[in-house]
Amino acid sequence: MGSISAEGLEGLVGVVKFPAWTYQGTGIRTTMQGLIRPLAVLLALALAALLLAVMVGSVAITPGELMAVVMGQGNPLHHTLITELRLPRALSALATGGLLAVAGALMQILLRNPLADPYVLGISGGAAVGALLAMLGGLGAFLVSGSAFAGALLSTLLVFGLAHGTGSWTPTRLLLTGVVIASGWGAMITLMLAISPTEQLPGMLYWLMGDLTYANSPWPPLFVLVTLCLLLMPLGRSLNVLARGALQAAALGVSVRPLEWLVYILASLVTAVAVTTAGSIGFVGLIVPHMLRLVLGNDQRLILPACALAGGTLLLLADTLARTVIAPEQLPVGVITALLGVPAFLILLYRSR
Repeated sequence: MGSISAEGLEGLVGVVKFPAWTYQGTGIRTTMQGLIRPLAVLLALALAALLLAVMVGSVAITPGELMAVVMGQGNPLHHTLITELRLPRALSALATGGLLAVAGALMQILLRNPLADPYVLGISGGAAVGALLAMLGGLGAFLVSGSAFAGALLSTLLVFGLAHGTGSWTPTRLLLTGVVIASGWGAMITLMLAISPTEQLPGMLYWLMGDLTYANSPWPPLFVLVTLCLLLMPLGRSLNVLARGALQAAALGVSVRPLEWLVYILASLVTAVAVTTAGSIGFVGLIVPHMLRLVLGNDQRLILPACALAGGTLLLLADTLARTVIAPEQLPVGVITALLGVPAFLILLYRSR
């Protein structure tokens, strides 16, 4: 096979389009300014959403009162509300949304399917079964999170092992295996809900619908999100080529199988962390990559970090709405993301015809 020049490879990478769907975006951005400018805008939006989440609630906090708390002064009630309740929950929402959006973008590249999302391979179902078993056993919140993570990892190993078999897996085989495993987890969840004591059902249902009420430790998901972005930065060009298909990527010198394994493992692990933190939250990993590709094009060097910021911002705003729209009662954040995600996805489908 003849060699391909750097200019030829750059030209081919520069016109990457997902084979199953096409976006009318601004194309691949190759300049540093083209990469930094949209990320700076998204970072500003994320910070604005974070400030809004901290100030809005049953007790409103003005910018001046917030600044006083930051300076170590101000009302003790405001200090407690911000540092112990609102800020940890807001940071957890930011990290969880970012993880789900990046995982969705990776799944869509891996499966080359525009409808792929972080839950398509049954990871959420495995985490839900683990969490519900811990709740039925009367375990504490920490053990519930650990059980959810263990269930997600078990589901990941099951899907990968069954899809791989004695040979190599294909995206279609992996997808079908994940759908079957997810159906099995769904049956187990229904069974557990049917036999659960009545007093435990509300907490279990809230977890299944996505809830950030008990997400008081934002640092693990934030650490995972930052680490994930740092790992994916040098892989942007290879992922651009992989999006065209395995044969084209192999022809251009990409180690396809190791890269696919890495993408699958990373997407599964970060989905497990997100589900462990906030339960099952739908549509973030499906909608955010679509919206960003419409606006920014298909360059994964830009899309993946943009997903981390935009997904976090979306979930942060949804959680703020969930805890204020019928205050003092709170809605599961998964309800808000579904109500926002369904019409948004239908609009995106209509525009992308």
